Amino acid sequence: MAKVSSIYCSSCGTEINSGARFCPSCGTAQSPSSDPLATATSTPASFGNAKQISRSTPRSSSSSSSISQGRFLPGTLLTSRYRIIALLGRGGMGEVYRADDLTLAQPVALKFLPEAVTNDPASLERFRNEVRIARRISHPNVCRIYDICEADGLTFLSMEYVDGEDLGSLLRRIGRLPGDKALEIARKLCAGLAAAHDKGVLHRDLKPANIMLNSQGEVAIMDFGLAEFAELITEHQVRHGTPAYMAPEQLAGKEVTLKSDIYSLGLVLYEIFTGKRAFQADTLAEIVRTRSETPTPASPSSLVRDLDPGVERVILRCLEPEPAMRPVTVLSVAAALPGGDPLAAALAAGETPSPQMVAAAGEVEGLAPRIAVTCLAVLLFGVILSYFLGVRISIYDKMRTEQSPEVLTHRAQEIAASAGYTTPPADTAYGFDNDDQYEQYAKQNDKPVPNWDDLLKKSPPILRFWYRSSPQLMVATDYRESSLTPGIVTENDPPFTAPGMVSIILDLDGRLISFESIPPQREDRPEGIKPVDWSPLFAAAGLDPKALISSQPIWNSLASSDTRAAWTGTWPGSTRPLRLEAAALHGKPVSFSLFGPWTPAWRQNPDQSTKAQQAGAIILVIVACTVMLGAIFFAYRNYQVRRTDPRGALRLVLFVFAVQMALWIFRAHFTMSISTFGGIVIAISTSLFWGVMVALVYLALEPYVRRRWPHSIISWSRLLLGRWRDPLVGRDVLFGFVLGTFWVIVIQLFIAYLIRIGAVPHIGDAEFLLGVRRTLGAGLLLVPADIRTTLLFFFLIFLLRLVLRNEWLAAGAFVVLFSIMQSLREEYFWVALIVFLIIYSLAAIALVRFGLVSLAAALFLTDFLLNAPMTANFSNWFIGSTIFVYASATALALIAFYTALAGQKLWKEELFE
Repeated sequence: MAKVSSIYCSSCGTEINSGARFCPSCGTAQSPSSDPLATATSTPASFGNAKQISRSTPRSSSSSSSISQGRFLPGTLLTSRYRIIALLGRGGMGEVYRADDLTLAQPVALKFLPEAVTNDPASLERFRNEVRIARRISHPNVCRIYDICEADGLTFLSMEYVDGEDLGSLLRRIGRLPGDKALEIARKLCAGLAAAHDKGVLHRDLKPANIMLNSQGEVAIMDFGLAEFAELITEHQVRHGTPAYMAPEQLAGKEVTLKSDIYSLGLVLYEIFTGKRAFQADTLAEIVRTRSETPTPASPSSLVRDLDPGVERVILRCLEPEPAMRPVTVLSVAAALPGGDPLAAALAAGETPSPQMVAAAGEVEGLAPRIAVTCLAVLLFGVILSYFLGVRISIYDKMRTEQSPEVLTHRAQEIAASAGYTTPPADTAYGFDNDDQYEQYAKQNDKPVPNWDDLLKKSPPILRFWYRSSPQLMVATDYRESSLTPGIVTENDPPFTAPGMVSIILDLDGRLISFESIPPQREDRPEGIKPVDWSPLFAAAGLDPKALISSQPIWNSLASSDTRAAWTGTWPGSTRPLRLEAAALHGKPVSFSLFGPWTPAWRQNPDQSTKAQQAGAIILVIVACTVMLGAIFFAYRNYQVRRTDPRGALRLVLFVFAVQMALWIFRAHFTMSISTFGGIVIAISTSLFWGVMVALVYLALEPYVRRRWPHSIISWSRLLLGRWRDPLVGRDVLFGFVLGTFWVIVIQLFIAYLIRIGAVPHIGDAEFLLGVRRTLGAGLLLVPADIRTTLLFFFLIFLLRLVLRNEWLAAGAFVVLFSIMQSLREEYFWVALIVFLIIYSLAAIALVRFGLVSLAAALFLTDFLLNAPMTANFSNWFIGSTIFVYASATALALIAFYTALAGQKLWKEELFE
């Protein structure tokens, strides 16, 4: 390879032609007989053979040569790697040289620290820590820091060399920049500063002198984290201008925060767009006095008449004296600039936008009042319509529901006492459940279809009340629902095994369906045993013994017995076949139960699932384990490449944990025993498990969504940043609620059709019938379930989008796939398919058009309204639950409406003048 002669300007370090008399960059005259050290003849392969120049070359601080060349002459070799080309500048933080990296054959800038820093171990360690942080920043608009080196006792920093001039010099040379160029530079400044803030790095000394522009017009922010050493700058150096770009709290010696950088950014933007400083002062005293007398600078439009009002608003917001009044993030500044879309710029550059950048994208203004009012009107109309449809399809007004749980509990205790169980129990529990087997029996045997309006007023009941008591405190051992909530006592948990336990099932009229008790484990046979008196239990069941036929017992109870009896007949007030089984021990009833042909032997065959269902369960376990391991792997991988959103994940963990703990508080059965402490430990464990699992899935998949489909999670990102009152969040929740009302109405119409062809009326969630605490628990139970469903739907569409490379095609595939899967589980496939196509089409549209928050809001409102016990009888004892659900839905809708408006007025003031 031919050798190339390279000559560099001794003043600015710019490469010049060998015959040039003047530097084309700074204009310095070039001597034909320049010092040979300023010229190097080399090839890239010969960099390592350069001779090291001794630092013993005499330098006089008074000589002009020393002032222009600094402590190192051009050609000086440092650490056998860096060859000095020229001095670029000097300041309070040391000297900066242009040099060649002989190892990598590329230009670099070397910054030598002041001796005060180099000789102070504490300051040097703080400097190293700042550099560690600064090295994490990788962005085109941030000057990269490479390494810290030492040479002859001096510490210096190698960094990216920017061939250009600093913004301060440019503004002094040409004045204010043209509007388009100023906007371009402003956006790039915001992008670079946001990249630093995303890594937790504050600049602390942002000013035009620390902003470089290269020959292509690209922006590079310099000196990140080095302003921490401002206490080392002399009073004379402070007067050179650094305090002029400080935020008020920084100037006052208070904290330096992200908002301080935003204030400094506002000062720089002011100068870019006007060509003048916001505050004219030359000394520190003048700066302090000017800021105290005039906290807000003159409006930029008073200096530049044609300045865009949007630019002026942004600048003045950045320059608010109170940090709380400034923009939340630098990205929100970029988004507020006219025509600004940093998210689109990041995607076009192939970068993964930060969560803050995603949150700053999208709309910042409130929803147009006419659209918001229309949505609210449609929503409220839908809620009212869903109430009337809900009453028509509900089971509750078709049954006799005059007796509340408290009345039924008292009735159960009376029945237990009539059977000889008069000892006050240590603990009791009660609840409701429904008899699915009887529903299927009626559909199969009542032709053409069951008349549920008539059947629900007779026995046997679909909805039953259960009561159990125990001589010892009851502690549940199972976990309930997918939320894994511990401590909920049910009809069968804790197991019905302790001596003295009593279990009673009643219909809603208080008639006995089942009575069971566990006799003592050890008992001497009493003398003079009387014959069993079944009459109190017959009376409690509403049965006439004379109308029944004696039969051979075939059902065994859990209790030991020495007397058994059985009868057959019909249910009271019905023609349904009835079998009555009873047992007693020592003349005291231990079992008295009514059975129908539909009653399964649930203890004999506890697992009645088919092979297909068992295979499905195995597949579900495999999928769950795969998802768990996959989430851990991808979350760790994303963390290694620094793509994750740990703050958002932490907030998600805390939210899910809080909801899960609230579920336990509102739903668990509490006792005054040591077992309560164990329940606390288990509740914390399950809550942490779900919180961590949701966060792992979030950390594993969210970075990919942020890179390829960020517009769908803008409001979600704002939520995770704690911006609950953001207008976009309110808008998406409002739109989601509108979608939810459509879903509710469609599902209610589907249920009404199923009732006409034989299905039982809608029951909802019977937990809403158990009082205020359990009603709150039933409502909260929907939150984690809907979050998981939302994430499932979202990431399935996202994966389909990656495969099919079209979001609407992916949405269509999702709709078809889920509609068929859900319809296959229904008895009436084609009708169900139409309904589910409508439901999932609306879900896909909401997700693609409005994003994650809208879908989550729609799912929650749908489940909330459909699970409520519906009644038109305002004297019913459970009307409070109905009112609570619909009042809560209305209140949430109004809050979303108010938030979406962002303070806009619904009508003009002159309307009523």
